[in-house]
Amino acid sequence: MKPLDQSYSKSRRFKNQVKAVVTNPYNVIVLVAIVLLTYLIVLPLVDMLSTTFQLAQRDLRATGGTMADVGKFTLYYWQRLLASDLSWNLLFKPLLNSLTIGVGVSVCAIALGSILAWLMVRSDLPFKPFFSLAVIIPYMIPSWVKSQAWLSMFKTPRVGGAPGFIAALMMNAGVSTEQIEAILSPIAYGRLAIIIVLTLHYYAYTYLLVSAALNSINSELEEMGEIQGASKPLILRKITLPLVLPAMLSAVILTFSKAIGTFGTINYLGSPVSFRTLSSELYSNSKSQNTQTAFAMAILMICIASLSVFINQRLIGARKSYATIGGKGGRSTPIGLGGWKPIVTIILFIFFIVGIIMPVIILILESCMLKEGTYSLSNFTLYYWIGEGDPNIMEGVSGIFKNETFMMSLVNSLKLTLVNGVFGTIFGQMLGYICAKGRGKLHGKLVEQLVFIPYLIPSVAFGGIYLSMFSKPQTLFGVTLIPALYGTFALLTLTSVVKHLPFASRAGTSNMLQISGELEEAATIEGAGFFKRFVKIVFPLSKGGFISGFMLIFVSIMKELDLIILIMTPKTSTLPYLAFQYQNQNCPQASNCVAIVMFSIVFLVYALANIFGDADLAKSMAG
Repeated sequence: MKPLDQSYSKSRRFKNQVKAVVTNPYNVIVLVAIVLLTYLIVLPLVDMLSTTFQLAQRDLRATGGTMADVGKFTLYYWQRLLASDLSWNLLFKPLLNSLTIGVGVSVCAIALGSILAWLMVRSDLPFKPFFSLAVIIPYMIPSWVKSQAWLSMFKTPRVGGAPGFIAALMMNAGVSTEQIEAILSPIAYGRLAIIIVLTLHYYAYTYLLVSAALNSINSELEEMGEIQGASKPLILRKITLPLVLPAMLSAVILTFSKAIGTFGTINYLGSPVSFRTLSSELYSNSKSQNTQTAFAMAILMICIASLSVFINQRLIGARKSYATIGGKGGRSTPIGLGGWKPIVTIILFIFFIVGIIMPVIILILESCMLKEGTYSLSNFTLYYWIGEGDPNIMEGVSGIFKNETFMMSLVNSLKLTLVNGVFGTIFGQMLGYICAKGRGKLHGKLVEQLVFIPYLIPSVAFGGIYLSMFSKPQTLFGVTLIPALYGTFALLTLTSVVKHLPFASRAGTSNMLQISGELEEAATIEGAGFFKRFVKIVFPLSKGGFISGFMLIFVSIMKELDLIILIMTPKTSTLPYLAFQYQNQNCPQASNCVAIVMFSIVFLVYALANIFGDADLAKSMAG
């Protein structure tokens, strides 16, 4: 009987352990999170990959197939993309353009952001409170809005249809149209213009990451080098730079991945001169229903982004590690700029005037011009803001504040940002809780990796994936789980929430790591259950992070264009999409009006974050 008793005891112990695991609310939440992330992230990726190997009906004639071959395995699309007469124009030329844009923007943005971070943190630069706020504002202006301002400043009459501000001045000075085109076209459109505009947008990544790293470095390390007789350039190169290198490498990944996947800026500044990148080719193929080719391009872009992350991790892992925070506490002694102080201050003021104030002023001026390129007082009007409707202007469409389409787009934008802010933040905090509590464990690493995947997918491609996946009902064993979502607000919400999960969960993880596990352990000893601990302890302590995460998602989605451009319908139009439509309809004045309203909302939210929040909240929003 004794062996039987032992066997029964082991079996009962095993059942109790399984029951404890299954009934533990935390384990249930982890399981639900993994299932949902797999369904919303992994399965769409698998579906996208498999689609590139399925023959579409529209290509039967090109492949010599029959109706029976539709949906069957084929290498036609990959062969067409990689090894055909069309490969250069379809893939390799756009790929080369994408890579040069990514590298160019990364180099310029890293240099600019690092210099600004050093000046703000390490130098005795005057007016730091003003500069620390001004340095973030350019990121709040969407890159496609900057592109509009850039065109308003530099566009030429022959390519742009009307002269920009500089071209108008040159025409008044008697410069010929041919000379204007020769001087301004290389600046107004194409590679150089795109790199400059994206640099002025993405340098904020480097600034935030490098300034945080510099704040953690005790200035005694640099002072010791100075005592040993090292010059300031040598100290920067041998001491400061190695310490902030990991932050700079992280900024490279953020900048490069965003730059090669951007679409709005490419459309504004590249399309007029037929400058194509992978993102613009992806958009064109998606709009033309060449889904398989578009998805193949998206997979290549994901591979490039993944490779850049891998190289970044190897570089960070291969370098030596230095401890910069010790038990004695640290101090930061500003480094004197000496005679360079007034020069540097003037340069920074000029930079912020050109990078922030001038684009906004130009947008406002152009929104009040009846005819583009005419800067006389008689040409200024408020028609595009409050006009009643004139058949001779904008095809009779009223000004935006008396336009039902604008009001609908404004309501849609506010509704989308509010709904996504709430749901995205809740999911982000829950995923952050899992990642924080499961740190170093298999389930924590798995959730963290799954959440990171959407970041690697270009926004245009991500929207295309969800459009393809949810344009038809989702069924399981013949039961419809999710109806077709095309043209619904639900599809916009779902796409936006999942795409922004990497940022929301990162904010949630940082927030949860600040809450000591001892608090929950003490509550557990007192008999408090999981949900009671979460409601009474975790959530109240994470309110600041919740607000920060909400603001981050709110601002990001308010200015989002690339992600939603493929899934937009007239009824679900948002402010960025409406501005995009006006611009494509050759009505930049109305587009500028919409852009100004959108930027005003973003800036207002950011200002409220600074008033009612703290510095970390504002920085997390900008990042």
